[in-house]
Amino acid sequence: MTLPSTHDVALAAERRTAARLLLAHPLVASDGPHADLFPLIRRHADWLGKRFQQVLGYRLLVDSSFARLFKAGLGAGSGHRLERSTGTPFTPHTYACLALALSVLVTAPEQMLLSHLVADIRAAAADAGIELEETGRAAGKRTLVAALRQLVEWGVLVETEGQVAVIAQEAGGEALITVDRELARVVVAGPLAQARDGADLVRRAADPGFSGPRTYVRRMLVETPVVHLDELTDAERDWLRTRQRREAQAFSELLGVEMEIRAEGVALVDPEEELTDLHLPGTGTVAQAALLLVERLVERLRPQEPGHPATGGTLVIGVAVRDGLVDEVLAELIAEYGQRSNWQRGYLEDLPSLREAVLDLLVRMRLMARTGRLRAEGEGLPEGYVQEAPEGRTVTDVHGARPGGEGWVLLAAAARYATVVTVRPAARARQGTDVQEELPL
Repeated sequence: MTLPSTHDVALAAERRTAARLLLAHPLVASDGPHADLFPLIRRHADWLGKRFQQVLGYRLLVDSSFARLFKAGLGAGSGHRLERSTGTPFTPHTYACLALALSVLVTAPEQMLLSHLVADIRAAAADAGIELEETGRAAGKRTLVAALRQLVEWGVLVETEGQVAVIAQEAGGEALITVDRELARVVVAGPLAQARDGADLVRRAADPGFSGPRTYVRRMLVETPVVHLDELTDAERDWLRTRQRREAQAFSELLGVEMEIRAEGVALVDPEEELTDLHLPGTGTVAQAALLLVERLVERLRPQEPGHPATGGTLVIGVAVRDGLVDEVLAELIAEYGQRSNWQRGYLEDLPSLREAVLDLLVRMRLMARTGRLRAEGEGLPEGYVQEAPEGRTVTDVHGARPGGEGWVLLAAAARYATVVTVRPAARARQGTDVQEELPL
C-alpha cells in the first residue's frame, strides 16, 4: 500500500478545515470573523462544491468576498434557531422583522440612514399586513434592533457611523449604515419562489430530492446531535445499516468526525468540539441543571435489560417520564446545588421557567422529547417520498421502542451522561478502595 505524500496530507487537512468551517458557519465573509480561513475556501472551492453536493445535496457559492453554503432543512421542529445577544431565542415576530429587512435591503442603496431603512421596513410590513409593534412601542423597537443586529453580525449591514441599537436607545437617534446587497440576496436558502407559505417552505427545504434516504440520513447525522432509529423511515434505516461503516470513514475524511454506532441509533462526534452550537456539559445555570437532571433521570428510569431485536432483545429508544418527575428532581437540585453553585436567582425563584429552559436544551440535544408521531410512522415526509425498504430486506423493528400517549420521553442518548462509578482494586490503591465518579462527555 502506498502511503500518502506530505503534499496529499496537507491538501486533505486544508480541505477538511474549510469544510468544517462552512458546515459550522454557512456564510463566511472575506472581512468577517473567519477572514483568515476564507482563502482556503476559495482555493478549494471546486472540490468543496462537488463534495457538499454529492454527500449532502448542499449548494456552495463562492464569490470574491464571501462564501455561502446553502443548507437544506430537516423538517418542522428541526431548525437551528437564532438568538439575541442575551441568549433569548428569536420570536416569530423577530423573524418577521428579519425577513422584512432582507426584502428591502436587496434593492437598497449602498449607504443609507438608519431612519430611512426603518421607514422602508415599516412600509414593507404594511404592504404585507404585518404589525411591527409586538407588545408596545418599546418592545417593537427592541425586536427590530435584534433583527438588524443579526444582519450586522452576518455582514449584510455595516455600522459606518453610529449603531442600529440607537433605534431603541434614543428618540430620534440616527446612524449611517452600509449595505451589502449581494450578501442580503444569499441569506435565505430555501425555495421561496415555489413555496405557498411558511409551512410549505419548511417541507420543500427538507425534501432531499432524487437522492432520497441517502441524503436525508447524512444531513441528519451532520446537523443533529444524535439520530435515533425511530426517527428514520424503513428505507432510511436500511440504507444506514448497510452503509454505516463506509459512511463513518467518509465523514472522518471530509470533516474529521467519528461515528458512534449504538443499537438505538448513531451519532457523529467531533473530537475538537467545534461543529456544534450546543454544549453539554456546559456553563451556566441551565446547562448545569440539565446535566444533573439527565443524570438522575437515567439513574431512576434506565431500563433493566435493553437489547436489540437481532439478538432476541427488546429495543428501547425511550422511556416514559411520569408527570411531575421533572419538577420533583429540579426542586431537589435547587435545594442541593442552587445556592452553593450560584445559580441565577430568577431560576431559583421560578421553577416553571427553569423547567422550560432545561427541557428546551435537552430537546435540542435530543436527550428528551415530547411524545408524538415519528418519521418512522410517516410523520413529516415529503409528498411521494420513499418510505419502504427494498423488497426482501429486513430492517430493525422500531415499533414500540419509545412510549406513546402524552408526556415526556427520556431518550437513549441520555445514558451517555449518566454517572459512571469506577472501582479500583485495593491492591492498586494506596489506602483501601478508591471509588471515583466520572461523567462521560
